[in-house]
Amino acid sequence: MTSKRKITDARADDKGNITQVKLNGNTSFTPVEKAIEMAERGQIENVHAVHKKDGSKYLRTNPDKSTGNNLDEMAGD
Repeated sequence: MTSKRKITDARADDKGNITQVKLNGNTSFTPVEKAIEMAERGQIENVHAVHKKDGSKYLRTNPDKSTGNNLDEMAGD
């Protein structure tokens, strides 16, 4: 069984929307759309894909007591 990846960094656009994430072991960022697909397949730990009523999707970290692993925090918001 393949181990799950972990998000180590994130980038946001000028509106604060997460656009890219960096996965452990990677030197480059992954588009958030690809990361959402991976999260839906259970390939990334501590995140899940949220499906909005309008059909759009976004990543959200699973709730815990740490704020340092929140995507907005990683992106510098």
